[in-house]
Amino acid sequence: MDRRYRYALAVAGAVAGAAAVAYGTRTNEPLVTVRQVDLNRYAGTWYEIARYPNRFQRKCDSDTKATYLLRDDGTVGVLNSCRKSDGTITSNKGSAKVVDPATNAKLKVTFFWPFSGDYWILDLAPDYSYAVVGEPSRKYLWILSRTPQMDDASYREITERIRFLGYDPARLMKTKQSARSKSKTG
Repeated sequence: MDRRYRYALAVAGAVAGAAAVAYGTRTNEPLVTVRQVDLNRYAGTWYEIARYPNRFQRKCDSDTKATYLLRDDGTVGVLNSCRKSDGTITSNKGSAKVVDPATNAKLKVTFFWPFSGDYWILDLAPDYSYAVVGEPSRKYLWILSRTPQMDDASYREITERIRFLGYDPARLMKTKQSARSKSKTG
């Protein structure tokens, strides 16, 4: 084997090892959310750009989005919808409750009472054009946008930031959004 090739392999291995150690260390640290969320600005429709694969979205083929509506009782109405591979739309209604009123960045979402899940806002554009949502165990992750598409540069920047939160960007599955994704889901 060529000496330069072995050297390049050794350097690549060292870099990969250092990255693995750094990533592993971050996954043990407490997950940090954004400092403050204005729920009035957060309400509305968000398009899923990418997500970690999960069992409750396995039927979703494309056009995944979430709509949030502030209710008079202080809870947030949630409507998640997506297009299945046969072209039909499926949706689930739920509700969310703020569990950290100091930041509004930590919520509990319920679709099937009495079960609930953590919904933590980890990254949020200053103009509320994108958001990153996860939960403390780092098992679930979503990248959301106010538009069905996100430019590659923004997506790359977000994936670099989530790496520092202890998430593995390689696990992300990009969501197909068609021209039909802006249509009403009823």
